[in-house]
Amino acid sequence: MKKLLTALLLLTCLTNSVAQNYDEAKVPAYTLPEVLKTAAGKEVTSKKMWEEVRRPEILRLFEDNIYGQMPKDYDSIRYTLKNEDKAALNGKARLKEVIVQVFRNKKSVQIHLVMFIPGNAAKPSPVFVLINNRGKDNTDPTRKVKSGFWPAEMVIDSGYAIAAFHVSDLAPDNKDTFMNGVLQLYPEQLEADNGMRAIGAWAWGASRVMDYFENDKDIDAKNVAVVGHSRGGKASLWAAAQDRRFAVCVTNCSGNTGAALARRQFGERIARINTTFPHWFNNNYKKFNNNENDLPVDQHMLIALIAPRPLYATNASKDLWADPTGTFLALKNAEKTYALYGRRSKLPVNPPAINVPLSQPPLAYHNREGEHDMTAYDWGNFIRLMKSRP
Repeated sequence: MKKLLTALLLLTCLTNSVAQNYDEAKVPAYTLPEVLKTAAGKEVTSKKMWEEVRRPEILRLFEDNIYGQMPKDYDSIRYTLKNEDKAALNGKARLKEVIVQVFRNKKSVQIHLVMFIPGNAAKPSPVFVLINNRGKDNTDPTRKVKSGFWPAEMVIDSGYAIAAFHVSDLAPDNKDTFMNGVLQLYPEQLEADNGMRAIGAWAWGASRVMDYFENDKDIDAKNVAVVGHSRGGKASLWAAAQDRRFAVCVTNCSGNTGAALARRQFGERIARINTTFPHWFNNNYKKFNNNENDLPVDQHMLIALIAPRPLYATNASKDLWADPTGTFLALKNAEKTYALYGRRSKLPVNPPAINVPLSQPPLAYHNREGEHDMTAYDWGNFIRLMKSRP
C-alpha cells in the first residue's frame, strides 16, 4: 500500500508539473524581447543594420539556447537517381526518387528524396519540399496510398513540383537513437551544450536537399518552399532561418518552439517539450523549463529571421496545444522586421475567424477548423501564397 501511495503521489506531482493552460485569462503578463534592439541597446533602423548586426545576434541566440549549432562543413555530396517514371500520375508528372548522400570523416548519411515534377513544364518548376515527420506511406511514390498530408496530385495540377524526405533519415525521432544519423557525421555536436540535436538535424537535411535542387535542371531552385507540420514545422522554421536559399517557409500547427510565443505559457510549454522529447533541442534549452521569461529570445524573433521571404503559419481550431493566438501574435510582432525591407504585412490587428485564410504575402495565416493535422485545405492556401508572391 505504501508503495502504491508513493507511486500515486509521484504521478500527481509529475502531472501537475506539466499541467497545461488553455484559459486566456490565465496567460501571464509578459514582455517580449525587442527584435529591433541590439545587444548593446541600439535601435535597428535600417535593413543594413539588421543584416550586419542584429540578425546575426539573434541567430546565435537561437543556436546557443534552443536549436543548436548548424554545421556547414562536409567532405562531399553525391546524388543518385534511384528510380524515375516519366509518365507518373497518369502522365501528368515525372517521378524521381533520388538518394542524396553526404560524406564527412569517412562516414555518410543518405537522404531518400521523393518528388513529382509537372510533366508538361516548359521551364524549371517551383517546388514544395516537405520535412515528413509522419509515416512514409504519406508520401508514397506509387500513389497506392494517397494522403491529404502530401497531396501530390493537387500540387502538380497547380503547376508546382512536390517533394519530401523523412526525418528518420537524418535523426530518428527517438531519445535513445536520434544520434544514429547526421550526428554520426558530427559527433562533436553531442558533446556541446549548444550542439545540434534532432530538430537541427532535420533542418540540416532540408539544406542538403536544397543543394540537390540547385543541381536538378527540372527544379527552379530560386523558388523552393520548405514545409513542415508540428515538429516538422519547428524544423521548417529553423531551416528557413538558417538557409536563406529557401524562398518561402510554411509552418503548419508548429506550436511551442515553432511559431507560437513561449512567454504566453498557453498549451504546450518548454518544460513539457524537454521532458517528453529531450532529444529535439540542445542541452541549454533545459534551463528554461518553467522559466520562459528568462529566454533571451521568443518565436517572433525566429520568424523575423526569415524576413523578407514569405512565411505561412497555420493552426487548427481543436489544436489549442499549439496556441493559435500565440502563433498569430508571433507573426504580428515580426512585422516590423519585414517593414525594414519594405514588405508591409496585411495581417489584421486581431486573429481571423476560423476558416478565414489570410494567404497574402509576406506574412500569411489561417486557423482551420479541425484537428492537429495538415490537409488539402491547408495545401490549397499554401499554393495561393506561392501564386500571389510578387
